[in-house]
Amino acid sequence: MLRFVLLFLLILCTLFVAELLRPVEVHVIEPFTSAIAQVCVWLVGLFDPHAYAVGKELHSTASNFAISIERGCNGVEAMIILLAAMLAFPAPWRYRLLGIGAGMLAIQLLNLVRIISLFYLGQWNRVWFDWFHLYLWQALIVLDALVAFLVWLRYLPRKPAPAPA
Repeated sequence: MLRFVLLFLLILCTLFVAELLRPVEVHVIEPFTSAIAQVCVWLVGLFDPHAYAVGKELHSTASNFAISIERGCNGVEAMIILLAAMLAFPAPWRYRLLGIGAGMLAIQLLNLVRIISLFYLGQWNRVWFDWFHLYLWQALIVLDALVAFLVWLRYLPRKPAPAPA
């Protein structure tokens, strides 16, 4: 258990520091965040023709409202936490890779729901937007990473129990 905790903290700190580096920001984080905005606009466009994206911003031509997907709103931090936990846990690599892929997909799917809901909440009521943005959704995204890790742990193969002597 101590090995897991120390390895988790080491990986976590390394990935968080790497995320702050300017080359990572420019070549990974910003394009990823812009892609999230494009996916949100595509999804919203299925039922609302008034939305468009500019970089990491979502705009509405109907209400002149816009939101920007900033650091902490793109799900990267939750994915880093999940990645660190799954890499630190002693498991076969096949299961780690499957868990990382499925967990990151789960985080990003919930994050799309988050961004789109905030896009419409902001057009409707600023107080509700602030409350959902600052309190509810922040906690739910991190909770999603925890749930993904716990579900992944549930499906890991168990070592056979030693035979009684």
